[in-house]
Amino acid sequence: MTALSILDLAPVVEGATVADALASATRLAELAEEAGYRRLWYAEHHNTDALASSATALLIANAAANTSTLRVGSGGIMLPNHAPLAVAEAFGTLAHLYGDRIDLGLGRAPGTDPRTAALLRRGSHDDGEAAFAANIRLLAWYFGEQVDDAESVQLSHGVHAGVARGTNVPLWILGSSTAGAAIAGQLGLPYAAASHFAPFQLSEAIWTYRQMFNPSAPTAQIAEPYVMAGANLMVAPTREEAEFLFTTHQQMFVAIRRGTRGPLRPPVREMDWAPHEEQMATSALRVSAVGTPAEAAEFLRTFAGSYGIDEIILTGYAHDPAMRERSFRLMAEEWARDASASSALRG
Repeated sequence: MTALSILDLAPVVEGATVADALASATRLAELAEEAGYRRLWYAEHHNTDALASSATALLIANAAANTSTLRVGSGGIMLPNHAPLAVAEAFGTLAHLYGDRIDLGLGRAPGTDPRTAALLRRGSHDDGEAAFAANIRLLAWYFGEQVDDAESVQLSHGVHAGVARGTNVPLWILGSSTAGAAIAGQLGLPYAAASHFAPFQLSEAIWTYRQMFNPSAPTAQIAEPYVMAGANLMVAPTREEAEFLFTTHQQMFVAIRRGTRGPLRPPVREMDWAPHEEQMATSALRVSAVGTPAEAAEFLRTFAGSYGIDEIILTGYAHDPAMRERSFRLMAEEWARDASASSALRG
C-alpha cells in the first residue's frame, strides 16, 4: 500500500506557549515511530505566532534524538533563505549524528512574507529556477565525495564542506507547480507536491515530473520517478467530531489569507467567513481526509490511486494537541488494518 508520513509545522495553540508546541512536536515524533509512519518532516516558516518550525534543523535533531528508526527531515528547507554551504554542514552533521535517517527536502518559496524574506536572504535575491537548480547541484556535490571539476569549482568557489562529505543525504524537491516538478525530474530526484494547500496543478506537475525524469543526471539518487503528495488530516470516531475539529485548520487558513495569523483557535460550530473565503478555503484544502478512520482511509486510497502517488505526507492541526495525536494514531491503525487485509487477500 501507499506509504504514509507526517508533515509537522509545530503549531502553537491559543492559550499555550512555544515550549508547549515543541513538547507536542516531540510527542508526535515518538507517536509517528510507534504507529509506523515512514517519515516525519518539518516545514520552515518565519514571522508567525502560529508555528514554531522556524529552526527546522534543530527540530529534526530533536526528533531524531527521541526516536531510533523513524526517518526525519525537512519539508522543506527554503533554499533562498540559506547558503547551500550552511545547509550542507547542518545536514551533514545530522547524518553523522543519526545515521541514514535524515532527509533534505528543498523548496524555492521563502516560507514567509516579503519583508521577512528580505531580512533572511543571504545577499542573493535570485529566486529563479536556474539558481535553484544550481544550488541543488552544489548540495549534491557537498554530500558526495566533493571531487573538484569545472562546474563544482565554479559553484563552490573551491570551498569544501568536510562534515558533509560522503554522507549522501537524500535530496527531495518540493513544489506546487510544474516548475518545481520539472527541476525534480531533470535532476533525477524524488518530488514532493504541496497538494495539501496548493492542489491546483497537481495532475500537470506529476505528469511533467515523470516526463522530465532523468535517472542518468549527475545528481540522480533514484532509478525511477517517486512522488509524495501532501494531504490534510483530521480523524475522529465520528464524522461530526472530525468536521468540528477541522474548523481549527480552516480558521488558520482563512486567517493567513486575511493577514491576521495567530495561534491556533479552538474549533467552532459555525465558521465565520465570507462566501468567497469559504470557496477559496474549500478549493485550496480539497485534499483533506476528514471523517472516521474508514472514511479517511478511503479518501486517501482514492487520492493515491487517482494520481499514482507513491507516498502521502499528512498534516493536521487541532487546538487540543491530544486530538491531533489521536487523529494520527487512528489513521495509522486503520491504514495498518487495510494493509493486513490486502496482504491476506493476495495470500
